[in-house]
Amino acid sequence: MRFLVALVVEGALAGVVYAVVALAFVVVYKASRMINFAIGEWALLASRLVATGLYVLDLPLALALGAAGAGMTAFALAWSRAVIHRLVGRPLIALIMVTLGLGALIRGGAALAFRGVPARIPLPISPEPLALGDVAVRVDKLVAALVAAVAIALVTWFFNRTRTGLALRALADDQQAAMGVGIDVDRHFALTWVLVGLLSVVAGTLWTFVAGGGFGVVLLGLKVFPIVIIGGLDSIPGTIVGAVVVGVLESLAAGYLDPYLGGGFSNVAAYLALIAALFVRPYGLLGHPGIERV
Repeated sequence: MRFLVALVVEGALAGVVYAVVALAFVVVYKASRMINFAIGEWALLASRLVATGLYVLDLPLALALGAAGAGMTAFALAWSRAVIHRLVGRPLIALIMVTLGLGALIRGGAALAFRGVPARIPLPISPEPLALGDVAVRVDKLVAALVAAVAIALVTWFFNRTRTGLALRALADDQQAAMGVGIDVDRHFALTWVLVGLLSVVAGTLWTFVAGGGFGVVLLGLKVFPIVIIGGLDSIPGTIVGAVVVGVLESLAAGYLDPYLGGGFSNVAAYLALIAALFVRPYGLLGHPGIERV
């Protein structure tokens, strides 16, 4: 029983970190109905900028995070202005191909631009386990989950309680109607991508600290797709639930099934759950089915 509880706790903590990356995916979809297949590469770029601030510029951690946030903000604004602005009204496949191309460009460019920069991002947190009852929990994972939870709460508050969040939700429902009431589409789309950049800094830093650095951060993007489909593409609460479900499922599969089925089965368990979810609720646990009058 203790082993089961430890696996569930471990998976839930990882799931909260997954949720930050999944939120970066969902906020783009909620605002523009655009699917960003390069979200793992955004987290990779953000984490490498933080590492560059620490090791190359010799900045304290807080300043390195701030510099990375500024860099990702500039990158997001340039991306929105130079690419997304020109693709408004184009077919969805064009938007998807652009994000795939951006991902490939970031992966190749990061390998050249950041070569020689150490991959890990050390945080002032002890890796020693903390005893919670009969379960030992790594302090670094617990702190990472708490930071991720704060980021999730801020994004949720932003979308539900601010005028800008209301405008973004209006754009997601009907861009033409939103433009008709005076909402600046280009400005709000740019703000959406800036939010993605900032979330990428948080997610990339936490994942690099907890799981190691390098191009393994890109794998976060692969974990996002079953999460957002299971939870619901347009639902922030569903994304959080889906992230925790996937994290726990991977942890249980790693603990109970990997010894018998091979060490990689836990990596595909989420996709098996995704297939099952598509049969039962194709619009996600908390997503909303698309209903149109014909």
